[in-house]
Amino acid sequence: MTDAQWARLEPLLPVGVKPGRPPVHPKRQLIDGIRWRTRAGTPWRDVPERYGSWQTVYGLFRRWQRDGTWKHILEQLQARADADGLIAWDVSVDSTIARAHQHAAGARKKGVCKRSPRAASESSPKTTGSAGRAAA
Repeated sequence: MTDAQWARLEPLLPVGVKPGRPPVHPKRQLIDGIRWRTRAGTPWRDVPERYGSWQTVYGLFRRWQRDGTWKHILEQLQARADADGLIAWDVSVDSTIARAHQHAAGARKKGVCKRSPRAASESSPKTTGSAGRAAA
């Protein structure tokens, strides 16, 4: 994360001094570990040690996910970007990816589904007697 990005993000982070042991790793280092894991798509155990232990990185991610910190940060960053005119809120819907439910495929809506004439003729038993052989 660049210094400019950190300067924008740091004021949005939760502040609060908890009693107990002081943190070993700075928040910036742990957030970089979270970003690395998200970009790489690897398991948490594969987070490089330079970002802190994977348990610490994961613990911060989950704690902030549970208490809504990530959502708050995203909302604040979006609000700033929108105020700066960096976001265009135009929406475009491409119909090639809109999927309909299977029941919207032209099935009958009322009554019992009747079998088609072809399906009815295919399922009828064929005659196998002497009359059937003579006709063949």
